Amino acid sequence: MKTLFIEARSNEDISKALSKVKIKGKIGLASSIQFLHKLPEANKILKNSVIAGQVLGCNASACKRIKNKIDCFLYIGSGEFHPIRIAVETEKPVYILNPLTNEISLLNENIVKNYKKQLQGKLIKYYNAEKVGIIFSSKPGQNKLKDLEKIKKINKELYFFVADNINAAEFENFPDIDIWVNTACPRIEDKKIINLENIF
Repeated sequence: MKTLFIEARSNEDISKALSKVKIKGKIGLASSIQFLHKLPEANKILKNSVIAGQVLGCNASACKRIKNKIDCFLYIGSGEFHPIRIAVETEKPVYILNPLTNEISLLNENIVKNYKKQLQGKLIKYYNAEKVGIIFSSKPGQNKLKDLEKIKKINKELYFFVADNINAAEFENFPDIDIWVNTACPRIEDKKIINLENIF
């Protein structure tokens, strides 16, 4: 069956929220797909900014490309999932402009520190693991069988799991697996799940 992907772009007015921005220094602008088309407008209003582009939960490379040209990032969107990714990959302060509430906030440093601590704990589990479960998704866009060559470099006892809908709770049925390496959506969270890009 063919899958049709339709981008859902927001019509929220961000001009009022942008008028509240009082950030010193050069700003890198980023967003998810819903507000990507708003970045040129933001760049025009703020003037002291550079467009980074789209951020995915598993990919903040657009921000990494310009991190040496800016002092901080302004993420246009809701939630902290993507801003955390930006902060971790660039080591820069990240402000969040929420178009739904017209509020601007600075991502709390403690949230980023806690994320890094959790990641360190997962890495220790991974390095000490004997049996490793590899999670693959059969969904388009999340299917990363191309990473198989990279995975083969893991010097562990490997078990491969492929599913359409991945439910972390089901991993409790496999108590012999010491840790799971996730190649699918990075939003699949658990203390025994680490994303592949965090290993290599």
